[in-house]
Formats: sequence, C-alpha cells, structure tokens
Amino acid sequence: MKKRVFLLLGTNLGDRAVNLGQAIEAIDQEVGKIAKASSVFETSAWGKTDQPAFLNQAVEISTQFDVEDLLTRLLSIEERLGRKRHEHWGERIIDIDILFFGDEIYTSPRLLIPHPQLGNRRFTLIPLNEIAPDFVHPLLKKTVSELLAVCPDPLSVTKYPDVSRA
Repeated sequence: MKKRVFLLLGTNLGDRAVNLGQAIEAIDQEVGKIAKASSVFETSAWGKTDQPAFLNQAVEISTQFDVEDLLTRLLSIEERLGRKRHEHWGERIIDIDILFFGDEIYTSPRLLIPHPQLGNRRFTLIPLNEIAPDFVHPLLKKTVSELLAVCPDPLSVTKYPDVSRA
C-alpha cells in the first residue's frame, strides 16, 4: 500500500536552485511520485548560523517503500548529489528530511518520525503549510497551520523568486 509522505529539501552550497531540482527529479524517479511541491523559500541558517542561507522546499510523495527503505534511498540520493556529513547542522549541498510518513509514529536509532524539530522550525512549517495546511501531526494532534501559528522560531522565511518546480 502506498504511503503519503512529506519531505523537506534544503541546500546552502553551490547552485542551490539546481540542487533542489536535481533532488526532486531523483525523488520522483526513484522513491515516489511527487504529488505536490511547495514554493522555494530562503532562510538564514538555523542552529549553526555562520554559514550561507538555505533554500528549502517541501514535497509530498506517494511511495510504496517502508520507512527504513525510504530513508536508505533518500540518503543514497543525498550522497550521489554530493552530500558530505562533516558537521551537525553544517553546510550542505542537499539535505532531504522525512517530516511525516503517513500518520505513523516511528522510532529507530537512525530515524524519528514525525521529525522531532518540525514544530520549532518556520523554514519547515511555511513550505509544508503551503501544500498540507490541514495535515494533522500524529503526536501533537495539531494541523500544520496550527503549529505554524504558534511556532517560536524567529527566523525570517521568504519566498525565493523564479525557481521552476518539478
């Protein structure tokens, strides 16, 4: 059975718009058909702030893979596109986070779903709100738009102009 999955893509190195486009193309071809894609948004770095600004985009996919297989495939896409893991919250060519996997709650040494910081990050909630404002967080029992309304993150998130989407 196919699952409705929400991902967040982020990039702050190289040609950021190209990085997002390549990631979306790979996800669509290898992981699951993209049902919706948000606008692209630019945000200052979160957590480790002395680095270039990020472009972020949320996508909804439909996939047949289970959670661990999905994670393995997404990590493979990141690596193929040039992702190097040197530093927590550090600069990256591409980052693909699983935000929601249907309404499942999943915990393993490699992964927590729903994404544990989702409610604290405007750069996640703003694009997600664009494509799924009424999706209910399975732990917090609030919609994405309700989470955005009370999000404590002060960082500015602005729509990035002229980025074509898949």
